[in-house]
Amino acid sequence: MLDWLGLIQVGIIAIIVYSFYISFIKNTSSEKLVRGLFGLGVLWALSFILPWLHLKLLGRFLHWVALFLSVGLIVIFQPELRKFLALIGNIKGLKNAIFAFKQSEKQSSDKQNAIDEIVNAVSYMSEKHTGALIVFLEDVDDGVIERYGTKIDAIISSELLLTLFFNKTPLHDGAVIIIDNKIAYAGAILPLSQNQLQWKYGTRHRAALGMSEISKSTVLVVSEETGDISFAEKGSIKKYDDLKKIRNKLEKLLIK
Repeated sequence: MLDWLGLIQVGIIAIIVYSFYISFIKNTSSEKLVRGLFGLGVLWALSFILPWLHLKLLGRFLHWVALFLSVGLIVIFQPELRKFLALIGNIKGLKNAIFAFKQSEKQSSDKQNAIDEIVNAVSYMSEKHTGALIVFLEDVDDGVIERYGTKIDAIISSELLLTLFFNKTPLHDGAVIIIDNKIAYAGAILPLSQNQLQWKYGTRHRAALGMSEISKSTVLVVSEETGDISFAEKGSIKKYDDLKKIRNKLEKLLIK
């Protein structure tokens, strides 16, 4: 049994391994092989556990298999290990790696906060039948937006979104443009779709569909008449009734 000091050490080891993965393995050609490390760890554990169960021969066999694979990993991960050892010898580089890890964690937290704010805002607007049009712009230079409207350049918040789409404000009829997880513009004018739409779809849905037809952007629409929440992308529009599904959709858009 591990005491509290042993658990602390296990936690420290887990943090070191995770930091190594984020800094040197993720998004490299060796990333797919990391799963093999877990299997290798299981083999090592079994090689020690089996002799206690009086399965010495099998335990010895797994011990040699794990040893052979461990030596093989040194060859497989040679570029990453060389990079890691060079970084250890460079204090400045080590500080940069730690800073990059912290920045990555902060960016992930900021994106989750942005998703929470959007979900809260669209949920409220859906309940109150407040019309909204939010563009998650994929390519800033695609040139398909007719007029960007008023520059906002603000952190995403439910309060700001609700204010922008409040029907007494001058910007409520246009679209909010989100770029790099920030509210970049409000009151933007989007190109309207020329396709035949069902009678229940109004100008906002036609604008959302039009934007999705000629760009890679995804557009969120809240209907003023029905309160329905929909996403338009790749020339089609789909209604989302479940807030959990809306959150999952936003995570795919904002967390990349």
